[in-house]
Amino acid sequence: MRKPLDPLGETEMEILNIVWNLGEASVADVREKILEYREVAYTTVMTIMKNLADKEYLKYRKDGLSYIYSAAVQPDQVRYSLINRLIDKVFQGSPKDLVQTLVQNENLSEEERREIKNMIDKLED
Repeated sequence: MRKPLDPLGETEMEILNIVWNLGEASVADVREKILEYREVAYTTVMTIMKNLADKEYLKYRKDGLSYIYSAAVQPDQVRYSLINRLIDKVFQGSPKDLVQTLVQNENLSEEERREIKNMIDKLED
């Protein structure tokens, strides 16, 4: 069986981002944030958070009757891993092709293009 490009599903990433932003959160805290823009069942959030803990992306502690979750993995670690998988699978191991695709994207504003150029210039220094 093939491994998926992204080992985390869309909702898993959504929940991880919420926990990273909050620092620590209960299932109710995370659900409350998601409810700001879409409907989601409490049990769905609970199951996904448990799965993220099983995958060792989240850790938890018991607080009374609730579990309080926090990140077991920092955002940069997850992003780096996902980008490496993307480079390997989509760009055949070429970071240059990834960057070329990003900078040629017509959706970049002039400010974003300048920021990227400045980052590259700093690498050359």
